[in-house]
Amino acid sequence: MFKRLSVVLLAALALTACDQVDPNSPLGQRKAIFKAMLKTSEDLGGMLRGRLPFDGAKFADGAVKLDGLAHQPWQHFPQVRDGGESSARADVWERQARFHDLARQLEGVTGELVDVTRRQPLEAAQLKGPMDKVEAACKACHTEFRNH
Repeated sequence: MFKRLSVVLLAALALTACDQVDPNSPLGQRKAIFKAMLKTSEDLGGMLRGRLPFDGAKFADGAVKLDGLAHQPWQHFPQVRDGGESSARADVWERQARFHDLARQLEGVTGELVDVTRRQPLEAAQLKGPMDKVEAACKACHTEFRNH
């Protein structure tokens, strides 16, 4: 009985592991970066919308982190679509020039957000416009290139 239970348990674990994304694959790398971008962006937006207490120093650090992350995922999109459960539409590979244009736009607005955070003291009201641009850049790319 113990042997059967062990075999069933090992088989279930093996099947579960097969569904995992290799964290070192291009898909795994970009998913991890996008997840970190989402978390950072949600924290920044949360400070501006009152969900989290506003902390100017934390916001400035988060803006720098988001800007750094915004430059990273694009290198993990190979020239030809890779396998795996990706949220990216085929358009990413079929319309690469447009995809990279939207990536540069995101990089630009995250850089602008960082620039605004250099003006001290920080107030939530002065950051709303630049953060809205970041969120709009994310949404524009998702609208065109992400399966929701």
